[in-house]
Amino acid sequence: MNLKFKNKKISGILSILPEKEIRFEDELDSYNFSRSQSMKLKLIMGYDKRRVVLEGTTPSDLCVFGLNYLFDNGHLAKDDIDALVMINQVPDHFMPATTQVIQGKLGLKHDLYCVDIPQACAGYPMGLNQAFMLLEQEEINKVVVLNAELLSLKVSPSDRGSRPLTGDAAAITIVENDPEGGPIYGTVNFDGSRADTLIIPAGGAKIPSNEKTAEMTTDRNGNSRALNHMVMKGDAVFNFVLNEVPEMIETLLTYAGSTKEEVDYFMCHQPNRFVLKKLADKLKVPYEKMPYNIVELFGNSCSPTLAVNLTHNLSEKLVNDSLLVCLAGFGAGLSWTSLLMKMGNLDFCETINYN
Repeated sequence: MNLKFKNKKISGILSILPEKEIRFEDELDSYNFSRSQSMKLKLIMGYDKRRVVLEGTTPSDLCVFGLNYLFDNGHLAKDDIDALVMINQVPDHFMPATTQVIQGKLGLKHDLYCVDIPQACAGYPMGLNQAFMLLEQEEINKVVVLNAELLSLKVSPSDRGSRPLTGDAAAITIVENDPEGGPIYGTVNFDGSRADTLIIPAGGAKIPSNEKTAEMTTDRNGNSRALNHMVMKGDAVFNFVLNEVPEMIETLLTYAGSTKEEVDYFMCHQPNRFVLKKLADKLKVPYEKMPYNIVELFGNSCSPTLAVNLTHNLSEKLVNDSLLVCLAGFGAGLSWTSLLMKMGNLDFCETINYN
């Protein structure tokens, strides 16, 4: 599906990273592989460091910390927030919604639209789509999009396929009306027939968590996990990205009447260095126009990786210049989404540590 919006803009982006850092070498003994095999994997995939939360930290904790930072620094006023949109898969609670927890913690106004959307790696463009649609309402002028994920809590310590790349993070993106804003083009795609490609089998109504779902088993690749842990079919995910994402981006550019040469940056979800370099090769896009360094520095935090990519790699340019940017998210669902928009002259574009 193609989407089109106008008179909207992103006015600021903040990424929030946990302070706890784990290096790939620190966990080698947890995997059922030789150290030489694991180090070869590190070189290929780009593993190095990742950020994870301390026990007891919740998505709302990261978001409240970040929002208070924005309030304290004059980047945002409580009464100006008309809507909170949360994108995440590991909420504070099954009930109530995490946006409502955040509203209560911060004492925000009652006349506030709160919504949680359970999307994963494609969630950054999805959250922006929701914000753009909400801004069509006369009484909504500023939307705060929250992306917060703690997938490290859902990955087995003995899963070499997922554990080394999984990190935690949150992001806050301010979206508002802009009478002079140009067109924003988007695409959204879903294929639920492949939902088991990336899945946490237990914990919901289908398979409630119990002692049995916590039992560890070892697959044919030597990875040990329980039904309570995330399962990723790595080969299927790789093929999905290379088959679906280039076509999506080509479709988006055609719809917008733009070319790859006109796009300043292709800012993508960050699964790992290997996948993104292959994606750039298939699109015939120079590596410098598609940054791929987030997993090796901070880990794959699901939907927040796209915001972390923006604040880490383009902070100065997005504050001082205007860029034509293609945003692309892809992952669990399966889902793949994208946006093409002018971004720049932001009020802020920063990365901070949660403490």
